[in-house]
Amino acid sequence: MDHLGRDPGPDAREALERLLLDGPRRYTRLQVTELSGVPPERTRRLWRALGFADTADDDPAYSDADVTALRVLSSLIDCGFVNAESEATIARAMGQALSRLADWQTDMLADVLGGAAREEERQPTPEEAVGAARTLLPLLRDIQDYVWRRHLVANADRLLSAAASGGDRRQLAVGFADLVGYTSRSRGMGGRELGDMVEDFESIAAEVIARHSGRVVKTVGDGVLFTAASAVDAADIALDLPDEWAAEDRPELRVGAAFGSVLTRLGDVYSPVVNLASRLTSVARPSTVLVDRELARRLRGLSAYRVRPLKRVSVRGYDDLQPWLVRRRPPGEEDNALEEMLDEMADQVLERDEDGDGDDVLA
Repeated sequence: MDHLGRDPGPDAREALERLLLDGPRRYTRLQVTELSGVPPERTRRLWRALGFADTADDDPAYSDADVTALRVLSSLIDCGFVNAESEATIARAMGQALSRLADWQTDMLADVLGGAAREEERQPTPEEAVGAARTLLPLLRDIQDYVWRRHLVANADRLLSAAASGGDRRQLAVGFADLVGYTSRSRGMGGRELGDMVEDFESIAAEVIARHSGRVVKTVGDGVLFTAASAVDAADIALDLPDEWAAEDRPELRVGAAFGSVLTRLGDVYSPVVNLASRLTSVARPSTVLVDRELARRLRGLSAYRVRPLKRVSVRGYDDLQPWLVRRRPPGEEDNALEEMLDEMADQVLERDEDGDGDDVLA
């Protein structure tokens, strides 16, 4: 059935599949393994990792494109570019990312096609669906290739440094931005209204993070996880996000960020720094930004920011966590006796923490 409840028919469906798969479905799973030279259990493992359901052994569900893809993957392993133990992990990461992209593009194409038909007060025909896909999908493929290459260029420095150091650990700022009261608020919203709010949030977050040379690691409905190479970029992202998101009809935003050694793998990030940023977000008040000691130390003394220690708190994983509140210094503001005293107190707290063990982590 199509998105309007009409069955597009076998001819239209087959034409669309041929377009997307570069040919008809003609091979069973066992035939694909024989043609590609990849063992059956390995093909099943990779197929599942990509996010696709199993097929019966006698079901001709595969095309020449599937055979070619398996041959390419096998060549990558033979050449040493992909480790045989990690191929399923890589397939899973690609499958998850591209599945979301495919979902979005399917909705986009359906909206475009449905909108054109509604203007003529009729339903789109299956032939129109295939024709629209034939026109638009090659264009989407070209722009995807371009965006992918540009992201590789943006990561060129990291590629070279990782190759030189032989590792994938980096010193990064990690931040969380979280919508306050999202769960309760979303219960009273319609599907389209909720979708529009999430789309606005992701759009604004992506624009702000990119503007300050950061990277969106992932978004999860009511939050976004991002990284930045410098403390200043992280602070500017964290401070801009609540300001640019703020509106009377939107829930407030809070941000937590931390700085330290981070493992980057398959587009995700892993480190106690990630957990620390999450805990700081959980104790932040609406429309505020809290950071850890290391990020506070890197920002202290910079004239663009006010960095102040808050009362220590106990949260899951941290027995005696010291949050630091970061605000922008108003343009043209002169230092006064109170601000100078607060600056001295902040420096004393930093010095004391550096002499001790810093934030106590529960075992």
